Amino acid sequence: MAPHGEAISSTYSRTSKPPRLSSESLHRTMSDISFELSKAEAEIMAMDQMKGLPPISEGEDAKCECCGMVEECTPEYIDRVRDKFLGKWVCGLCAEAVKEELKKSGGKNKEEALAAHTNACVRFNKYSRAYPVLFQAEAMREMLKKSKLDGRNIRAKSISPRDKGGAKKGGIARSSSCIPAITRDMRDLTMTTSS
Repeated sequence: MAPHGEAISSTYSRTSKPPRLSSESLHRTMSDISFELSKAEAEIMAMDQMKGLPPISEGEDAKCECCGMVEECTPEYIDRVRDKFLGKWVCGLCAEAVKEELKKSGGKNKEEALAAHTNACVRFNKYSRAYPVLFQAEAMREMLKKSKLDGRNIRAKSISPRDKGGAKKGGIARSSSCIPAITRDMRDLTMTTSS
């Protein structure tokens, strides 16, 4: 092969153009190709039917009844999920969340777990998208409320001697302020540098 396209320039002169195909021959070529493709597709389907394979079903869109996300799924899969979740189609993420809700309640009532997760999703979609900071503050409030109900107190205890009961054993209490000592050292430092 010649470097830098020398073979191309020798085949065509600069003034002559490559031959153009007529539109009729182009249409004929396209129809021949599509005919061959359809014939090959028919042969593949015939072979699958001889092997006993079911035809591939087309996917359809299914919308999660909790969060509203849309997925493309086969009708068989949609039916299996609806059988598991009381006739409602639930996406994979929400299905895992419903399973967690079931574990919290001891696996007693799937309907309650599904309703609890659906309510959480509705609240999230309604408020958190419009007011993300408010939603985060609300979540923190809920965490503190739950921890208080569980008997755990998250807030730190003060060890100040002013609290009722005085200083606790093992705690370090401040006896006086350290600011006068710092200002005295600063005055001494400025006097030595200026002299």
